[in-house]
Amino acid sequence: MKLSAPIYRLKRQARLLARASDIPLHAALDQTARNEGFRAWSHLAASAFDHRPAHEMLAQLSPGDLVLLGARPGHGKTLMGLELAIAAVQAGRPAFFFTLEYNEGVVFDRLEMLGTDRKMVENRLAVDTSDDICADHIIDRIGDGSSGAVAIIDYLQLLDQRRRNPELDVQIKALRTFASATGSIIVALSQIDRAFETTDRSIPGLEDIHLPNPVDISAFTKACFMHGGEAHLETIA
Repeated sequence: MKLSAPIYRLKRQARLLARASDIPLHAALDQTARNEGFRAWSHLAASAFDHRPAHEMLAQLSPGDLVLLGARPGHGKTLMGLELAIAAVQAGRPAFFFTLEYNEGVVFDRLEMLGTDRKMVENRLAVDTSDDICADHIIDRIGDGSSGAVAIIDYLQLLDQRRRNPELDVQIKALRTFASATGSIIVALSQIDRAFETTDRSIPGLEDIHLPNPVDISAFTKACFMHGGEAHLETIA
């Protein structure tokens, strides 16, 4: 069943409905799903997940890839990151979600919005919300024994927010070396500069990455950019 709008827009509609009608968010989500012809939000999310490009994207990634996943706020990069983690779990691979943005409760709430049973993934998906997240922390958590691991980092520009952490460029190169040595796939979510919205392009590119600190983009092997429900994966190196 085709949705009237991308799932991230439907979620936004549900939030507005919850505020306007003074009802719980879960009730607003279910109402939004019924308007789309589904029994409940979990039914809609499960159906939408089957048609999302996460499984296809994961199939196009190779062991050792360091991937940049970029989008403006509200265009689905966090959901795509979580979907990639779920796809890895479903493929029987070790999966990690490192976030400096959200607490664990919010992460699992978002997984439930995607129609994922928390009990199904909580022992197979490592969610790390430590304030110490940086390249060394990520490398230590994944370890050498997690062959074929898929790790999502939320998000790139926060890795060096603590002064004690190495410069962002140093961390990215360390992650690339680790991914290559272990065959892991590491995906870093990234902000896109707001100036992109003043262009006439339909989807961002490498030139739109918001980088307050210098980073050698060639350290990444692939990049995926999202906007308005579209996703485009390209090879960098």
